[in-house]
This record gives sequence, C-alpha cells and structure tokens, in this order.
Amino acid sequence: MSHRLIETGDCLAEGAAHLLRVEPRFAPALAEPLPLRRRPDGFAALVDAIISQQVSVASAAAIHGRMVAAGLTDPAALALASDEALRAAGLSRQKIRYLRALAVADLDYPALRAAPDAEVIARLVALPGIGPWTAEIYAMFSLGRADVFAPGDLALQEAARLLFDLPARPGPAALRAMAEPWSPWRAVAARALWAYYRIARSREGIR
Repeated sequence: MSHRLIETGDCLAEGAAHLLRVEPRFAPALAEPLPLRRRPDGFAALVDAIISQQVSVASAAAIHGRMVAAGLTDPAALALASDEALRAAGLSRQKIRYLRALAVADLDYPALRAAPDAEVIARLVALPGIGPWTAEIYAMFSLGRADVFAPGDLALQEAARLLFDLPARPGPAALRAMAEPWSPWRAVAARALWAYYRIARSREGIR
C-alpha cells in the first residue's frame, strides 16, 4: 500500500508541518489542532452521502432515522424495498434510483481500502448519484486518504480566497492546481481550509 493514511492526530501534525513549510500562509488556519474526522467506510457511508445531497443536516438525519426504523440499511433490503417504502422514508425519486444502483453494484469495499486514490475515485464516480465531491469526501474521511482533495467544494474555494487574499474565489481547476504543492498532505490542507472557513464565516457573516 503506497498511499498515506490519516489515522491519528500525529498524522495531522505531520501534515500541518509540511503545509507550513511549503506554504507559510497556512499558519492562521493551523493555529488550532485539526479534527481527525475519520468515519467508517462501506455501504452505509455511501448511503449517508447520497441521502445528504442537497438537504440540510437535520433533514438527512431524519431520513436516516426513518430508514433505520424501517430496516432499510443493508443492500438486500434496499434493493427489494418498494418505491412507497422508500418515499415514506423521505427519499426523492432520484435518490431512490441512486440507492438502488448502489445496492446492486456489489462494490468490493475492502478492495477500495487498498486501491490507489485515483482508482477509488474512478470506481465511485462510475455509480449513479456519486460525483467527484462525494467520492473525494469518502476517500478522505472513510478511507483516511492523506492526499485527496475536493477542489469543487465551495467552502474550500472561499476559504482559499480569504486565507490567501485572492481577488476572486478560485474555481475547481485553479484550486486543484494551487493544491498540487501541498501533496502528499492535501487532505490535511482541506481540513485546515474548512476549519478556517468556519472561523471566517462567523467573523465576516459569510453565507
């Protein structure tokens, strides 16, 4: 296994030290210890990611709770569930299609743990309802990949604009290019930028 993993606070500290060496302007974003943000991998993690798309955290939690109560948390149950049962849990027609596709995809989750970053992303985005952002978040937080980044994330773009005093919010391609020197710890950079965004948003009233 050649990819680095973020498994402990020491990993985050090593990544932070690297970022400060290659880009000292990270200092305000690294003033406080960063959260580990690790979570379990597997089918349930991708179900949660799909449920959470374009809804509030509270709505996603409510839908998840109804699915647990209805026993719709494993691939076989989801694949066999009726439209009515899934709609009753709060799922849209589109998300029902996505979750059924995931349920029958027969993804080899243990194999994803050993696969290269690019292969993980490619396997996931091949599934309906999973775009680059969802795949990158899964790789970062469920698999602990240290060098995965999510340049399409608006909060990361806005945090980069503020932290580096850019004239405009960088788009995905520009932010991806900006992040290249942060390798092999781009997932630590993402954590730092998200942390900085939360601070800046409360200070400046960013929406």
